[in-house]
Amino acid sequence: MDKKKRYSDYNAYLRELFGERVQKISIDAGLSCPNRDGRLSRLGCIYCNEKGSGSGLSEKGLSIREQIEAGKIGSMKKYKAKKFLAYFQSYSNTYTTVGHMKALYDEALSCEGMVGMAIGTRPDCIDPEKLDLIQTYAKDYLVWIEYGLQSVHDDTLKRINRGHTFQDFSRAVDLSRNRGIQICTHVILGLPGENRDMMLETARTLADGGINGIKIHLLYVIRGTPLEKLWQRGAYAPMEQAEYVEMVCDFLELLPKHIIIQRITGDPHPDELMAPLWASRYRETFNLIQDLLEKRDTFQGKYYIPGR
Repeated sequence: MDKKKRYSDYNAYLRELFGERVQKISIDAGLSCPNRDGRLSRLGCIYCNEKGSGSGLSEKGLSIREQIEAGKIGSMKKYKAKKFLAYFQSYSNTYTTVGHMKALYDEALSCEGMVGMAIGTRPDCIDPEKLDLIQTYAKDYLVWIEYGLQSVHDDTLKRINRGHTFQDFSRAVDLSRNRGIQICTHVILGLPGENRDMMLETARTLADGGINGIKIHLLYVIRGTPLEKLWQRGAYAPMEQAEYVEMVCDFLELLPKHIIIQRITGDPHPDELMAPLWASRYRETFNLIQDLLEKRDTFQGKYYIPGR
């Protein structure tokens, strides 16, 4: 655990593995999502806009290599980084053929300074053949697969139009284990219809769920999403900052120390954010979480009970 933080910090984990700063470079591979292209629906998740949390760089004609080289310039200047992870972020990055996946990953990892990759996808967009391919890279590189889950409650998943179940997620994790692939899960706090107990049940369930890392996000309202319409008519209210900070600390207390915390809040694009406006103050929220952990004299795993 990072001595400066009261949880297992991702940057510290990378520094311990590689002996220096390692910086993620986000990539838009130009792929789609079954919840966008009509296979499941055309609406997407209620909080997701048409860009699918992506940069749109693929639509601008930038190749994987060009995106990485551009990202390296900023990372080298800001962080003095010399080693990098390719982060396939936009949409579902296993939602294509195995051959296409191989071409994308080969191009990314052929760039100088790359020590691994992270593949963002959905639990219903993976199968043994795709994992067999990803496993081949884990022999020589650090490889994370990131499954968007958001909640362990199926009623919530229906409410936010995820298009998959918690059982789909559990199956994906089971298929991914024992392959040398690190498994990260995305969860969102403040989802419509969820109370404190439900959010903490997500933490307890994932604590022994076979995952290696987690990203904790705030649900914020982005322009042009179904969630914006709910918010505008008063059918959804985002969490207050203090409430979110408390919940993150409660959540961390239930996770075992071996789970790497890759993110503790979201970082919305300021031009797209509708509410809550405090979500744009990432550093402030980050610091408030650190301060509350210190004030409580608490830490990740304090109330973790194996098998609960």
